[in-house]
Amino acid sequence: MSRLHSEKHRTNRIGWLRAAVLGANDGIVSTASLVVGVAAASAGRNEILIAGMAGLVAGAMSMAAGEYVSVSSQADTENADLEREKKELLEDPEFELRELAAIYEGRGVDPETAEMVAIQLTEHDALGAHARDELGINSITSARPVQAALASAATFAVGAALPLATVLLSPDRVLVWTVSITSLVFLAALGAMAARAGGAPILTASLRVLFWGALAMAITAAVGSLFGAVV
Repeated sequence: MSRLHSEKHRTNRIGWLRAAVLGANDGIVSTASLVVGVAAASAGRNEILIAGMAGLVAGAMSMAAGEYVSVSSQADTENADLEREKKELLEDPEFELRELAAIYEGRGVDPETAEMVAIQLTEHDALGAHARDELGINSITSARPVQAALASAATFAVGAALPLATVLLSPDRVLVWTVSITSLVFLAALGAMAARAGGAPILTASLRVLFWGALAMAITAAVGSLFGAVV
């Protein structure tokens, strides 16, 4: 007799993983770029640290607010669709039953079985069946605003702290290069960890974040040098 095996899927990580990766990536890139830009303008270490700390606090709050508002909008849309579906189930249950059966037929189930499945699922949880199979809303992918906001803010702060720690430890004469190189290493590691957690190709994820991180730091360094030369 065969034994059921447990399967580990990664789709239940989508909500917090996206917010966490976005927060940490933005924390590293934005703070490192800010530090490199200010340092390239010939600012002192204290000025660089003050700018970096201000960027950390402002960035974490911005990430939290942005994620909360964005994901709340998604949650509002999902709730509105569920309320409409609930109303339709009350007003015309027969039509909703045929609609559900048609969905299963479209997925390859024969008409008789599709109708049987639709009846059984409707008797068990009509709204849940329509939410999942008609609207594409389920417990794994549904919006969680508070979770997304907290994950983004916390990981942004952690990511932003890494370039600031490098500023404290780096000699002044090589500060720009040290922050740039270590930040790229941090980004590559973040891309690899995110890819591993999500089951994606590690090399592709690492190269993607490396490219955009290097581009952001290069542009801000150029702007900082330009303004420093003008001043």
